[in-house]
Amino acid sequence: MRITKHEHAALRVDAHGATLIIDPGSFLTVLADLHALAAIVITHEHADHWTPEQLDRIFDAAPSVPIFTTAAVAAAIRDRDVTVVAPGDELAAGPFSLRFFGGTHEQIHSSIPAVDNVGVLVDDLLYYPGDSYAVPEGVEVDVLAIPTGAPWLRLGDAMDFTLAVKPRHAFGTHDMTLSVTGRNMHLSRLKWATEQNGGEFHVLGPGESLDI
Repeated sequence: MRITKHEHAALRVDAHGATLIIDPGSFLTVLADLHALAAIVITHEHADHWTPEQLDRIFDAAPSVPIFTTAAVAAAIRDRDVTVVAPGDELAAGPFSLRFFGGTHEQIHSSIPAVDNVGVLVDDLLYYPGDSYAVPEGVEVDVLAIPTGAPWLRLGDAMDFTLAVKPRHAFGTHDMTLSVTGRNMHLSRLKWATEQNGGEFHVLGPGESLDI
């Protein structure tokens, strides 16, 4: 499996001769070479995780690609192959296996309504929680994509989440709201949290990949 971090929350997973895209949101610049695209996963409805314009760009290259997402996102996508998923669901997306966890976006503020959010486990290897700290109970996580900066995120909670998951490998994502200095500070703390249980932390910039 090759995992490529793109801007902010967007991830690309290449395995089995196919590609899976996760959260192609508003910060994403370019996705190329999508001839083998098997599916898109969208964890929740916020624009930094998906936009209609980003989907249109993907559909130009892969018109029939299926989407797996929450009910709110599915209601906003017309005339496409969309499957609504919820925590506990397990299904196949082409050659990829997907398992979903969590259910609710972390609170930003009491004045802002909560939305549905699903974390996704790909091929029992890569876990990305979306905008949540949902721990995939009973799963030994090989690779954890850790949200690193957000209006809803407190660094100590991200560290505790990492300590609870105990990944073998980890990297930071969801980071475009941070300055360079802030991002480096957050990544150093997440590196410490990963290493407490013997894991290895990888610093990835947009377009950089991790091979597992």
